Amino acid sequence: MASFKKREYMRILVTGSEGYLGIPLTKVLVEYGHDVVGLDTGYYRPAWFTNDVKRLPPVMNKDVRKVTTADLMGFDAVVHLAELSNDPLGQLNQSVTVDVNHKGTVHLAKTAKRAEVSRFVYFSSCSVYGASDELLTEESAVNPLTAYAECKVLNEKALLELADEAFTPTILRNATAFGPSPRMRFDLVINNLAGLAFTTKKIKMESDGTPWRPFVHILDIAEAVVHVLRAPKELVQGEILNVGNSNSNYQIKDIARIVSEVFPDCRITLNPDGVDKRNYRVSFDKIHRILPGYRSKRDVKLGIVELKKVFERTHLTHEMFTSRHFNRLKQMSYLKKSGKLTRSLYWRARS
Repeated sequence: MASFKKREYMRILVTGSEGYLGIPLTKVLVEYGHDVVGLDTGYYRPAWFTNDVKRLPPVMNKDVRKVTTADLMGFDAVVHLAELSNDPLGQLNQSVTVDVNHKGTVHLAKTAKRAEVSRFVYFSSCSVYGASDELLTEESAVNPLTAYAECKVLNEKALLELADEAFTPTILRNATAFGPSPRMRFDLVINNLAGLAFTTKKIKMESDGTPWRPFVHILDIAEAVVHVLRAPKELVQGEILNVGNSNSNYQIKDIARIVSEVFPDCRITLNPDGVDKRNYRVSFDKIHRILPGYRSKRDVKLGIVELKKVFERTHLTHEMFTSRHFNRLKQMSYLKKSGKLTRSLYWRARS
């Protein structure tokens, strides 16, 4: 334990390293002095939103379902992001979602354990809570409403079963992410509403605005990973941690109001017929309690201000905002329809 606490340098593999969360995360890990290698199959590789990334870590061009023990030898930790990355995308083909998100993740974890990787940090999601009127903690019952969330629950269970003296999995149930990234996503609530406001002067919601959802800035997620890897093993061995801030539980209509404060003169519209069964508020006390020094401190308004500055700098147009490059479902649909991917989402040929 003592040797790990003193150790500042780790060799870390980040799967999904070229994505919305992956690029900021790898940048932060490198800034903390770690040797970082990425692994990414490249679904979203063309989708640069900004060109201010001076250097990316080396990347293995590989699907997590095909990772071998040799690929993982010599790493101290694996941080696993690389799954089909939201509820609508997960519903597109539920059997493929299970193959990638569940079977692929379990394969990766078992392979990491065989390769004697000691730390495994898994990006789960607060979407496992589904719908509840209570303030939810890590001990609350899960209620997954989508294939994406169901796979997260299955993976959490499988990872906890793999834990032993030599293998330390830690599960991060991230709140809904927001904030600018060089590889932007506009299929996330806050990013979407901010993009709509900037490009159309409208803040158009798909629901009636009443569902509750927790939110977290992408850099606060990255900092959580840093603190988990830095922590003594006994603090994080087999732990499930909600990642976010208890002050960042909002109804979607309140998010719209905050967006309107940053983008004035925009009209807010609700969809009274829109149905979103996902509705949950989450407590984030545990992560702040067991990881000394960690604070999820970047609030929603700060993130929206950051988004506005990036939109102005990149001259965001409505065409860019609605393009497939910044929407996971649109991009995957394009890759399949154009014949670049098989039905199982393997590449036919690189282009």
